[in-house]
Amino acid sequence: MMRRIAVIEIGTTSIRMAIAEGSEEGKIRTLEKLVQSVAIGEDTYSVGRISRQTMETCVRVLQTYQEKLREYRLTDPQNIRVVATSAVREAENTLAFVDRMYIATGWSVHVLDAAEIHRVIYQGIQVWRNLLPALSQDRWVIAEVGGGNTEYLMLQHGEVEVANAVRLGSLRLSALLKTYDAPEAQWHSLLRSHAQRALAGTRLLTEKSPAPKLLALGGEMRFTVERLKGIETTQQSARIELAELEAFTNRILSMKVDEIVHHFHIPLPDAEILGPALVANTELARELNVKQIHVLPASVRDGLTREMIDRDVWSDELVTQIIRSAIDVGRKFHFDESHAVHVSRVSKTLFNQLTNLHGLDRRYELMLVLAALLHEIGLFIGTSAYHKHSMYLITNSELFGIGRKQLMLIGLITRYHRRTSPKSSHTGFTNLEREDRVVVIKLAAILRVALALSSSRNQRIHDFECTVDRKRLVITVPDISDLAMEQLALRQVGTLFEETFGLPILIRGQANLAMRRRR
Repeated sequence: MMRRIAVIEIGTTSIRMAIAEGSEEGKIRTLEKLVQSVAIGEDTYSVGRISRQTMETCVRVLQTYQEKLREYRLTDPQNIRVVATSAVREAENTLAFVDRMYIATGWSVHVLDAAEIHRVIYQGIQVWRNLLPALSQDRWVIAEVGGGNTEYLMLQHGEVEVANAVRLGSLRLSALLKTYDAPEAQWHSLLRSHAQRALAGTRLLTEKSPAPKLLALGGEMRFTVERLKGIETTQQSARIELAELEAFTNRILSMKVDEIVHHFHIPLPDAEILGPALVANTELARELNVKQIHVLPASVRDGLTREMIDRDVWSDELVTQIIRSAIDVGRKFHFDESHAVHVSRVSKTLFNQLTNLHGLDRRYELMLVLAALLHEIGLFIGTSAYHKHSMYLITNSELFGIGRKQLMLIGLITRYHRRTSPKSSHTGFTNLEREDRVVVIKLAAILRVALALSSSRNQRIHDFECTVDRKRLVITVPDISDLAMEQLALRQVGTLFEETFGLPILIRGQANLAMRRRR
């Protein structure tokens, strides 16, 4: 069955909408794309806040998009996602902007943080990966120069090594020129020197071998390829030589904005940021010492569309990247890796066997697994109240693809993996919405059971079966008869599970079960 969805991105220079339909088998067909120029970033990067006039322009654009969606009979909020990026996130009046959009349209705008943007860029690349199969080989830097920031991922043989952002964007550079009020003859040198300073502090070249390849995303790079190569980049990949990019960048910077508009037939806002965007891409290529730049039609909207079609159940490939990132964080704090991995596997098995009990969908399985992996990293600080230290370290760490809200939920799950149950005096917990509080309680209760089953720390319990019998949860462990240690551990931590699900827990070995049957 085909599902029709819409993704709206409130970006730094424009508001874009993609309408698509897709199936559970993963096929996606784009029905229509719309774009309206709104330079939100001009407000944010010049005065620090979004003006009332700009807000109302955004309202009018979104209301126009609503009319278009009604033509497609797309009105269910579950099938419409509205996100905003750095220009809204960095504004002083972010909440006022989000509230105004909701009041005017009824749409909740989700402001993406950096980790979420990296995740959807990664997802967007997967949509077009067949166009560039070499991405699973060698070392790559995938970068998109936006209006505010340059977001980049570093991949080694398809695995994410680094995900980061640089405060280098086309509108930031344009604002810089206005601040200096420099003559046009100096623009190129000013832009280049600022881009070089911004890139100097990155982790792009911390390991110089092997030399990376560069995949550049973004409309300006696609525009450049189309002009120089005559290639329609909306459906295929392309390559451009650095020398060609430099020459085209110099040509654009030598032209006045109105000349760019008339010569290339592009809107004025696009013409104003074209030169700064190309300078940023050129300096990025120079920083990486590459002679060739690859270009793909991937975008943030592709990643968001993929996630919506999949109903936010992330691919196994993405989940693997996130778990690798969590293990890297654990190693940083010298965690007991073998124990943590075992607890995460037991937690995952419990989650899947108790689906009818907890009623949570698959996206929460990953949260539980991450909490299980990182529940003991607080021991790096000290043994006393280490569960609180674990929460602090998690919420102040970076996990690839995991946003700040999700980090808080994962941190709270680890906060309650031992001792005290959630209380109204616990600020982080009580500030959550009810649905999220319930998620934390359910997953913390399951994590406690997983830890009880792993209390021997010798990973002896791998297989077990959960059944509900006579208003009890019975966990049967085959091939092990002596479960005294696990039973004692469960008595110490099992109260939260019983309070949450209304079921006491009985752990019994297969040998005990056989003896009961003989009686």
